[in-house]
Amino acid sequence: MMVTDYQTWVIQLLKEYPPAYPWIPCTSVLCGILACKLVYDSSQLLSAMCFKHYASLPRMKQVEWDNRVISTLHAVFVAALSIYLAFWSDLYVDDEQRGSVLFRSSAFSTFVLGVSVGYFISDISMILWFYPALGGLEYVLHHLLSMAALVYAILTGEGQIYTFLALLSELTTPGINLRWYLDAVGMKKSRAYVANGVAVFLTWLVARIILFMYVFYHIYAHFDQVKLFSYGLVFPWFTVVDNVTLQLIRYAIKQLSTLGYYLMLVSPCVLGVLNLMWFVKITKGMLKTLAAKRD
Repeated sequence: MMVTDYQTWVIQLLKEYPPAYPWIPCTSVLCGILACKLVYDSSQLLSAMCFKHYASLPRMKQVEWDNRVISTLHAVFVAALSIYLAFWSDLYVDDEQRGSVLFRSSAFSTFVLGVSVGYFISDISMILWFYPALGGLEYVLHHLLSMAALVYAILTGEGQIYTFLALLSELTTPGINLRWYLDAVGMKKSRAYVANGVAVFLTWLVARIILFMYVFYHIYAHFDQVKLFSYGLVFPWFTVVDNVTLQLIRYAIKQLSTLGYYLMLVSPCVLGVLNLMWFVKITKGMLKTLAAKRD
């Protein structure tokens, strides 16, 4: 009875903008929020038991410690599944018979994105509650833009390939958080801190600079589809096989709204600029650390 009531509530909530999988958006977002709460509470308990420095940290540092545990686990979760979905699964393989990759989605891919939305909601809530201790306006902008792209991809099933490619940038998060933890426990002058700085530089270069270049290339390579979507039509090739010939037929299948068109073009550009800004800071920090180590 409760499950039926929940499904009815979800359908009513989304009837104005019905997604392909009606029960998944709300369910996956709630799972993401609950998972963040569980990890946060577990971190408070386990960190106090396993790390002697934790209890001596100021209250705000403890909050940030636990917040970074959440972001680390989310990064591992979403990066691993993004790699699988974008590169290993056949969901986004270029196959003209299956239509454009821009419209491909599945129940599983949509659920993964929903869990990520739950994380971003939890994280931005903490950022705003403790503002500016956990991050400034650039973090708020990053999270809001990320959530907008994620929610659109969930509700429409459009552009999920680019969403997963962008989420691969979370590969840099564990290294960034480890750097903060080393500083928090007084290991800023250790070799581990220096090695971490180099590792963060390299992972950021690959996951947030080079990877975004690939995203821009992919958009350019499929821009004929993207441009047609902006006018409301797409004409992928469909192959009909019989005993005599292969006949190619063009047909219009689906519309991409103006919002989706601009999200697909603007989001990577804004996130790319933010990544470049942070990359400059990371590079300066690494060079400063290496110079200090040589001295």
